[in-house]
Amino acid sequence: MAAAGSALVADVPAAAAALTIGEAAKRSGVSAKMVRHYESLGLLPAVARRLNGYRQYSERDIHTLQFIKRSRDLGFSMLEISELVSLWRNRRRTSASVKRIAQAHADGLNKRIEAMQEMRNTLTHLIHCCHGDQRPDCPILEDLASPAHVKSH
Repeated sequence: MAAAGSALVADVPAAAAALTIGEAAKRSGVSAKMVRHYESLGLLPAVARRLNGYRQYSERDIHTLQFIKRSRDLGFSMLEISELVSLWRNRRRTSASVKRIAQAHADGLNKRIEAMQEMRNTLTHLIHCCHGDQRPDCPILEDLASPAHVKSH
């Protein structure tokens, strides 16, 4: 078994610490499918390949994947993540550039939160108005069917 492992290492002598896509996915918390997707978008630099064509990921790649995952967890768009990764790699960046992206994202989240709170309040009111009994009349359905709520574009 050691011979097989050393044969793989012999294929790529400088890449003893290189990880397969499965290992990279596991260590970064990102699925292998998404690792490939992020690579295709250019969020990961060109990934080295073994002689057999398999990708090999470095610790730096894992760190980048973790950065992308954390950014996704915070709801940043792929475009925003691309900008953030670029700024992260650029040591001559200004923190103002990073803050601008984060602030715009936070502002967007606040607008979405306000809209969702309005939806919740409306639904809570409609639920309160509905008797929820065996009768057919229902204020919820009446509100949903009301043309007064239709917005023209």
